[in-house]
Amino acid sequence: MDFNRKNYKERYDFIKHRNLYFRLSSAITVIGIVMLLIFNLHYGVDFKSGTSIDISVGKAVTQEQTDQAFREAGHPPVIRTVGGDNSDRISVRYDEILTDADVKAIMEVFTTKYGSQVSNEVNIVTPDMAKELGKKALLAVAIASLGISLYVTIRFEWRFAVSAIITILYDAFFVIAIFSIFRLEVDLPFVAAILTTIGYSINDKIVILDRIRENLRFGKVRTDEDLADLVNRSIWQTMGRSINTVVTVLVAALCLFIFGSESIKLFALAKMIGLASGVYSSIFLATPMWYLLKRQSLKSRKVAVAKQPS
Repeated sequence: MDFNRKNYKERYDFIKHRNLYFRLSSAITVIGIVMLLIFNLHYGVDFKSGTSIDISVGKAVTQEQTDQAFREAGHPPVIRTVGGDNSDRISVRYDEILTDADVKAIMEVFTTKYGSQVSNEVNIVTPDMAKELGKKALLAVAIASLGISLYVTIRFEWRFAVSAIITILYDAFFVIAIFSIFRLEVDLPFVAAILTTIGYSINDKIVILDRIRENLRFGKVRTDEDLADLVNRSIWQTMGRSINTVVTVLVAALCLFIFGSESIKLFALAKMIGLASGVYSSIFLATPMWYLLKRQSLKSRKVAVAKQPS
């Protein structure tokens, strides 16, 4: 195994500049917390009571035409999430729970305008259902995080586990903070994107941390400089794999965002944000955290050796 220290010293020193990224990430976290406390999240109908209606008209219609139809029915939508100009499908959401008579009035207008081929699907979320969905979403994220934490703790040493757990939680929070700051809608697909973020994030971290562990077996680490060199070396050795993996998935997510329907765009956007955060935290946060924890153990060992009687 090539441990050419000079070769790696000529490259960017991640450990030397760790405090810059710690401060940057701390600032992002504080801003995210403040935004959540002030504005909370922009919940979709999945997490608050309301009604969503998906309508297929069987022919291309413009947004102006469909908006006019809803106004004629007396129920202009709060959010229109599917369909644009020249689309034959419309998906709208209401903050209130529509009655059967309200839905019937809407469908009568569309049937009159576009014929008997018009069909619809109505989903109603009551306050109790919204509350239950919110609890289950939080439970899903908590179980996923706990499972990953247990795996990393058993598979690696506790220092790897601590740095990995903190940074995957940071990645999940980063996506949530971005959606809060820009008031993007949070629904069940968003929860799926968070879980996907956690999975890809831990994959990135395990690749680098496993290389660090492997290099520890063959390297002689006596000083802080030796440890920093080992960590930097491990990052650069896995850089190509990390970039190739995230670019491949980002391309797929970008295609979903560009060519997918409106209902899946925010899911794809959350995935892209999470993937980018996962790579960033793996390289600039997780490994420096492990370095600090390991460096402390080296200092403790030196103190113990110095106290031994000669």
